[in-house]
Amino acid sequence: QVQLVESGGGLVQAGGSLRLSCAVSGSIIAINAMGWYRQAPGKQRELVVQPAGGGGTEYADSVKGRFTISRDNVRNTLYLQMDSLKPEDTAVYYCNAKIRTLFIGEREYWGQGTQVTVSS
Repeated sequence: QVQLVESGGGLVQAGGSLRLSCAVSGSIIAINAMGWYRQAPGKQRELVVQPAGGGGTEYADSVKGRFTISRDNVRNTLYLQMDSLKPEDTAVYYCNAKIRTLFIGEREYWGQGTQVTVSS
C-alpha cells in the first residue's frame, strides 16, 4: 500500500530553480528516514541528500549550498529545493524512504523518479 509519488521535475535553464516533491501514502506507522538520490545518463545512482545522525542532514559535495531538503510531517511529503541549477545536475531524481506500515516492518521504498533536465 505504500506509494511514493514524485513531482516537480522538468526542463530548466542553467541558473534556474526547481522544487521536487515526494508524497508518501499508505498505512504508515512511521517514516524513519527520507532522502533523495539521482542517476545521470551513463552513470550510477548517487546520493544527493539523506538524514544523518543526530537529526542532521548529509548533502553531496556537488550540491551543497544549492540544494535544500525539507519535510512536511503532517502531509508526509519530502521536498528538495534546487537552486542555481547546473547542466551537470541533469538526472532522474528518486525519492527514498524507510517506512514501517500497519502490517509490515520497516522496509525501504523508492519513488518512480522524476526527470530534471538543465540546459546551458
